[in-house]
Amino acid sequence: MNQSRRKFIQSTGAAAGALAFPSLSLSQNSKGKRPNILYLCSDQQHWEAQGSVDPFFDTPHQDTLSAESTVFENAFCTTPQCSPSRSSMLTGFYPHTTEMLNNANSLGGTNLALPTIGTHLQRAGYTTGIFGKWHLGNHPVGNAGWDEEIKRGPDARTTDRGIDFLDRHAADDEPFALFMMYLDPHDIYHYKPDESDVRIDDVELPESWRHQDFNSVPKIHREFMAHNQGEFIIDADEETWKGYRDFYRQKVKLYDDHLGRVIAKLKAIGQWDNTIVVNTSDHGDMDTFHRLVFKGPFMYEHMLRIPMSIRLPGQTKQKTSDYHWVNVDTVPTLLDLVGADPIDCHGQSAAPVLNGKGREPNREYVISQYYGKQTWVNPIRSIRTAKWKYNLYTDWGEELYDLENDPEEIVNLSRDPNLAQQKTRLKKQLDQWINDHGDPFYSYQTTPLKRNEAKTILKG
Repeated sequence: MNQSRRKFIQSTGAAAGALAFPSLSLSQNSKGKRPNILYLCSDQQHWEAQGSVDPFFDTPHQDTLSAESTVFENAFCTTPQCSPSRSSMLTGFYPHTTEMLNNANSLGGTNLALPTIGTHLQRAGYTTGIFGKWHLGNHPVGNAGWDEEIKRGPDARTTDRGIDFLDRHAADDEPFALFMMYLDPHDIYHYKPDESDVRIDDVELPESWRHQDFNSVPKIHREFMAHNQGEFIIDADEETWKGYRDFYRQKVKLYDDHLGRVIAKLKAIGQWDNTIVVNTSDHGDMDTFHRLVFKGPFMYEHMLRIPMSIRLPGQTKQKTSDYHWVNVDTVPTLLDLVGADPIDCHGQSAAPVLNGKGREPNREYVISQYYGKQTWVNPIRSIRTAKWKYNLYTDWGEELYDLENDPEEIVNLSRDPNLAQQKTRLKKQLDQWINDHGDPFYSYQTTPLKRNEAKTILKG
């Protein structure tokens, strides 16, 4: 274990003094009880995969929830992979510190060692439960801050167990924190053009699908597609690609149905206005944008930008924020909202954005990371401001996008001599972050992508 990581573990275990929360209605209810927490997390849902953002998607329950929540319109994951991103959202640290650099699986792999938000909430008097997809190694969940857990299984079982948890703890003197970690729409991987039941009459393919130039972007994009589960579709006809979009839409709808059931139960037990409700995802899906599917070594918006909404107890109107949220903010924000002891981590509390108490945080840019999968190593780092995104690959070159004028990231400007100074500024900021945070990016060595192993690398 490196020294900086050991220091983080020690600091997270030490109390830093309780936060004095000025609003009794939030940090405590009239009986002196802290608010409950309901955390709803889909798997592989990009920002636009919500009916409130794109009517192509049918998500009535998420739309209703967002209408009464603070919606972070610029929310991002630390990395577009399941295990590393989940390690960030549950600990407050980037993957190079959690040491979850790729997807853990049932056959072994890295185990999460840092304290989770479950541990911090237990110390604050919460009964904690996490149901569904853990995906953080074989470390016993019960020793990671959770009083109750159910491991990965069908989403219907996850919902049933979550509803049972709510029934059993509705009248407790102690507050509860329930984390519902769903599989869908990750099951987009089950799409089979010749077998899946899809409806494509209303499906439109994005501009970046029609105008993607693989010669202008790092070679690894098409190589990765051609040598893994994207092989079946990379040169397929338009109907096959449209079928993918509809199948993905169906999987998003399944998650929305489960979310609706859990929220209905929360209201039925009388805890709706005593509970902080979060809706988010671990990362996105390419959803045919850029002629790509699933996830991989891509730092496009559809990989990194995620849904993120938080409803405070009693909130009835939507509030939107352009704050650059990163999922390392999850732990400090929730601890701040409930008046629990803060921790020292990579994230920062966005509670002032939600409740108007204190000075709102600021983040000039967002950093995202990618490592590779299993034995394949292909590190990427990305820095994103409100206008620009710069992606740096260890061996495959660079990308530069003007997000204001090219929101679908169709034109790679990294070779434009007129933007050389802008690119240099972004790289300096990225290098400074890498240095300040002890990110060993430049020490990694890219390894070849082998066809026989590539078939399995997207299954996490």
